[in-house]
Amino acid sequence: MGIGVETRVAAEISDDDFNTLKQQVQQLGDKLQKLEQMHEQDQQTHQQDQEKIQELQQQLGKTQQTAADAQQKARAAAQVQKKVQQLQEQVNETQKATTEGKGVAGAQVQPVAPVPEGPLALHNFAIVGDAEIQFGKTFGSHSAFTEADFAPIFLFRANDNILFEAGFDVKLQNAGVTLANGNTGNSGTTTAIDLSFATLDYMLNDYVTIVAGDMLLPLGTYAERSAGWLNKIPDDPLPRSVLPGTGIGVQLRGAVPIGQSGQQITYSFYVANGPGSVDGTGNSTFTDSSGNVLPNLDFGNVGIQSNGNTGNEHASPGGGGRIGWFFPLKPHYDLELGISGQTGPWDASGNRLWSAAVFDAALHISPFFELKGEYINTWWDTVDSGTLNPRGWWIQGGYKLAGLNLNLPFINNLELVSRYDQVYDGLGSRTRRETVGYVYYLTNTLWFEGDYEFLQSRGPSLMPSGKWVFQLSYGF
Repeated sequence: MGIGVETRVAAEISDDDFNTLKQQVQQLGDKLQKLEQMHEQDQQTHQQDQEKIQELQQQLGKTQQTAADAQQKARAAAQVQKKVQQLQEQVNETQKATTEGKGVAGAQVQPVAPVPEGPLALHNFAIVGDAEIQFGKTFGSHSAFTEADFAPIFLFRANDNILFEAGFDVKLQNAGVTLANGNTGNSGTTTAIDLSFATLDYMLNDYVTIVAGDMLLPLGTYAERSAGWLNKIPDDPLPRSVLPGTGIGVQLRGAVPIGQSGQQITYSFYVANGPGSVDGTGNSTFTDSSGNVLPNLDFGNVGIQSNGNTGNEHASPGGGGRIGWFFPLKPHYDLELGISGQTGPWDASGNRLWSAAVFDAALHISPFFELKGEYINTWWDTVDSGTLNPRGWWIQGGYKLAGLNLNLPFINNLELVSRYDQVYDGLGSRTRRETVGYVYYLTNTLWFEGDYEFLQSRGPSLMPSGKWVFQLSYGF
């Protein structure tokens, strides 16, 4: 019976039915695999959505915080604006009370000074300058307090374009008296007052200024930037004696920026009377009443002669100028180079020329170190000696010990300075000098200076072999 039943079941399942079932099973497997893949993709998408939601939530938190900060700042700004309005109202009430002659409490008061109106509101007047006193000793003489000097500078601004400036040099010295033997003695004191410069300036635009009057000549940079108490060594460089410091004339000056780096080209061009002849001749020397043989070149040609006549000491004025390049590397690091010169007649006939060329340089490395100097060469055409060549050069350096970062009060206020200079006067005398010294900054404008100078000279005009000097100077 069992064998018969199995035979009937096998007969009922054919090959076609089996293959059909097999295909159905395979299809169900494929569908299951696709469903699993879709499930995995859904999980990845869900994960990405969760990350995106977290990112959006973080951005929302930052936005809310920014909005809260903005609201807080807006409230603070509103409070400040309200306080400003209150103060402005108080100021207006005070001004109104002052105008009516009443104080804040209603008491009668007088204004301290009337408030300028119109053109007078643009006027500005100031006095600046410096004062020095020296104590020193020149070899071969007694030590003494050697100088009491006061150099005020008056500055006046008429309006936005017109300026006036004038500087004076007031010195106290012994009065001279001629003795029976012809020598000069000392009797009492005298005060010497010298007009150092006086100019009227008109600012044509941002790049051009017109200067007229007794000008500081831009032959190098020393006369304009280092004279007086700004000079960290009490004496002037020796070669400056072969150049005029000032001149009567007209000048155009200004600066043109180069790009955005702070570089500048500075310029100045001028016409001035130029040097003249002491005795009117073209000779190189003249003899004074005491029999001294002196250079015949007069740098004080101001257009009014010693006899009161108005006129130049020679036929035509001279001209000159300076071109400079200023290159800042970074704050407190900069380099400046310049070339300047002047030429023109100097004798009464106008046939003899005096010319000069000056090369100047200045270097700053950090706020603590500076180095500067000039090379000066002149050509002086004379009748009796041909073309003379007075010339010289100087170099000066300084280092502030605050750059050592020692945090010591005395050391931090001290600057060491040194200079080497030499000059040849064209008449046979040569002098060279080495100077070492210091500047102690009691304040930014009150300096205590000291130096020791070694001099070597040869020729007809000999100088002392050396000296030491202390100077207390104040700039205001």
